[in-house]
Amino acid sequence: MTDSQKPGLFGINYSNRDFTQKEVWGKNQFNSSFPAALAVFLECQGFENVYLKLDRNLETYHSSVSTTVLYGLDVASENIFYAFESQYSPFQQLVTGDFPRIDLVTLSRIDKSCLKGIEIKLTALPDHTTCNLGDEKFGSELVIRPDTIVYLACSIAKHFQDSLENLVALIGDGFDAIEDWKEGVNILSSVSKISAAIDRIMLSILDEQEPLVMQPVWKTEGKSPKLAENCLDVFVWSNLAFAQLFLNVARREITIQKKISRQVRTVVWLFKMLYDFSLNGQINHSVVIDGLSYDNDNDKAFAVSGRLTHKYMKSDILTRPRITKTQIKEIILGGGQNLLSPERRFDAIIFNSPDLFE
Repeated sequence: MTDSQKPGLFGINYSNRDFTQKEVWGKNQFNSSFPAALAVFLECQGFENVYLKLDRNLETYHSSVSTTVLYGLDVASENIFYAFESQYSPFQQLVTGDFPRIDLVTLSRIDKSCLKGIEIKLTALPDHTTCNLGDEKFGSELVIRPDTIVYLACSIAKHFQDSLENLVALIGDGFDAIEDWKEGVNILSSVSKISAAIDRIMLSILDEQEPLVMQPVWKTEGKSPKLAENCLDVFVWSNLAFAQLFLNVARREITIQKKISRQVRTVVWLFKMLYDFSLNGQINHSVVIDGLSYDNDNDKAFAVSGRLTHKYMKSDILTRPRITKTQIKEIILGGGQNLLSPERRFDAIIFNSPDLFE
């Protein structure tokens, strides 16, 4: 069997996954490896990824970023290595304890250096909150895990590694008066102050914001299981635009309900990691995440619906993604589709079996 006949993904020539093996085509692996290849394919088609960034008014705007810049090395090069579900080692020195993994780490095959660490969220377009709206109002749900917040905190903290006093000044006074961070009533009154401190910190490093979350979208015809003709594209959130996403949600929620929601808790997590870093020069993320739950489960950091993400991602590209369904066969190669193991969901089977009700 020649290389061109082997199951594989476009542009992913060297990685820690052997795409000739069925086990690496499972849902969890495919949801990160396919987007990695999609972004390479996008560049080879002459496109850049939509890049969501933060401006000086703390508003999100659209720019663009090539996949070469996103991955830190020319995607046409034979020197790029894709390490899935790996640790981004440059952040290791910023934390204590075990360091979580991120979906994709790119490395140089020449000097083995670590290039970029990217969290990948493959999302359906539309989600259940927007599927009955028009194409121009479709949005994708975004579900974020706690580990992503650790990487977000590290991506900010690294700028103050040699100047903790600057971080202390940006954080401001008064937080040492919080005697017990685990007690929600002690935190509720400080959320506005916490949010303002994060804003100051982000504005101070605005020119250094960098990609953190890759959000590819796959579009269907409404809520049907049929892919739209134009069905695939890639959006990328900078670390600061991503932080502002849940900060904005938290600000609205705190005025409506006097309790700590997941989004509000995530704001507290981020701040507490940065606050601890300003004092100790390291982040004990496990203590923060495990200790500050505020009666919320820790299986995920937060989730936002398509109605909310649409506000930030709205564009002609979201309405009409640039990669068509006929091009999927150019991304999944060598019969790789035959190795996929999709989940067998009873509701999906019923939905796709109208003959049962004839």
